[in-house]
Amino acid sequence: MTMAGIGEFRIYDPGVTDSADRASHFPAIEKRYGKPMSHWHREMRKVAGHRYPDQMAFLQEQHGFSRAHANALVQFSRGSTSAQRFASVDDYLAEHDATKQATVRGILASITGAFPKAEVVIAWNQPMVKLEGAYVFGLGVFTRHILIAPYDSGVIEDLRERLAGYSLNKKTIKVPVDWDVDADLLRDLVTASADRQGVLPD
Repeated sequence: MTMAGIGEFRIYDPGVTDSADRASHFPAIEKRYGKPMSHWHREMRKVAGHRYPDQMAFLQEQHGFSRAHANALVQFSRGSTSAQRFASVDDYLAEHDATKQATVRGILASITGAFPKAEVVIAWNQPMVKLEGAYVFGLGVFTRHILIAPYDSGVIEDLRERLAGYSLNKKTIKVPVDWDVDADLLRDLVTASADRQGVLPD
């Protein structure tokens, strides 16, 4: 997931699993593509040293791999056996300044205060909020702004009038790093996202 800017960044990517262990994909790869992992590791040696996009294309275009399976095998072959960079929200925030830390903690505290059953987790190497096992909200911290997003991007369109004054992307909402946390807005976003996920918050 790119961190380059609001036009490219996505809070989550349904095409790539949030499983931290690359090898967890291997049984599914063997089953779906009909060959043992020893075969696929040999295939990857043919493109060793190539760029990541070229290796992805090799698996997707020549072997019919899904994006998630290709990413797992390519990253494993490049020495990245785990996708997980952060074990907790504290780990995620450690590289950011005090202002950004305070804003993120305020956002998450507002949500967990409004929804006592909400669980804050790290997925896709970002803080995410789950209700009853379903993702409903996520955020990402950048140099000059923070992006917040309901898990279902349709919520942004549904609440477009409510979001007047914010810079919007298809999937995300840009807020300043020193945002005066709008608890009502966060509650509305999570409620609408939970409803779309089939989870009714208390």
